[in-house]
Amino acid sequence: MSVLVYTESDQGTFKKGALEVASYAKAVADQLDTTVTAVSINAGDTSALGTYGVDKVLNVSNDALKAFNAKIYADVIRQAAEKENAQVVVVSSSADSKYLAPLLAVGLNAGYATNVIEAPSSTSPFTVKRNAFTNKAFEVSQINTDVKIVGVSSNAFGLVETGGNASAEDFSPAIAESSVTVESVDKATDKVTIADADIVVSGGRGLKGPENWGMVEELADVLGAATACSKPVSDLGWRPHSEHVGQTGKPVASNLYIAIGISGAIQHLAGVNASKVKVVINTDAEAPFFKAADYGVVGDAFTVVPKLIEKLKAFKAQQ
Repeated sequence: MSVLVYTESDQGTFKKGALEVASYAKAVADQLDTTVTAVSINAGDTSALGTYGVDKVLNVSNDALKAFNAKIYADVIRQAAEKENAQVVVVSSSADSKYLAPLLAVGLNAGYATNVIEAPSSTSPFTVKRNAFTNKAFEVSQINTDVKIVGVSSNAFGLVETGGNASAEDFSPAIAESSVTVESVDKATDKVTIADADIVVSGGRGLKGPENWGMVEELADVLGAATACSKPVSDLGWRPHSEHVGQTGKPVASNLYIAIGISGAIQHLAGVNASKVKVVINTDAEAPFFKAADYGVVGDAFTVVPKLIEKLKAFKAQQ
């Protein structure tokens, strides 16, 4: 019996979330006195997984899996779980994992706990703490099925290096035919993605127009951050919908979230509340976002942000 973890990759490189769930799986395996096996689909070098606690990697290499398909991926992971007799399966909280995990739960007849933020407080019964009510509360849940699936909340557990080495084994599961065919996938390859970013710089209607987005991108570049926006901004066509964050867009669980010219509608706050530190820059001292912020700057973004960029560049130059 082992703990199985699905480690997502993009263009052959493991995502940050893959290393985080590997770290989490290692913590669970230590409690159960067992090992960690990872499922890697069309990834390249898997040696990094050993650093984060994985003992064995099942390498799945198949051209039919180049494009993500939730049903097929879930079935591949199911077969791996059955092969390893895994009683606990760990996945991330990425959009893809949230899509496949319910299908996997059905295939394994397993209970599934989402948004888990800590290692189990008990393994008998299997008890986990998770975010609830759009990160406004915590819930302690028991998973009572023989097989358990844990969805780890992004950036909640962190990366824990153990310095180990992982053995590799080729795994060739049966690949079911799909009724859906992916013709093409367009991805931005020159930017930090919102899902993997430690820092996110986001702009709202307070920036007055798309022509003013240069300072947002410059600040993000200095910080090594991803850029994002509020829903009204994407609706107006100032920024692509892929950058829309919030309850109705992409959720954000970064270490640092900087909101520039965003008032803080409840739907936006719900989607970014899991970020550890929130900084708000707004001219309106009564903006709702200030109540949720860790740090707030009441001021004109067109004055504050250029000065912030200048100071950050000067600080980095001294390093």
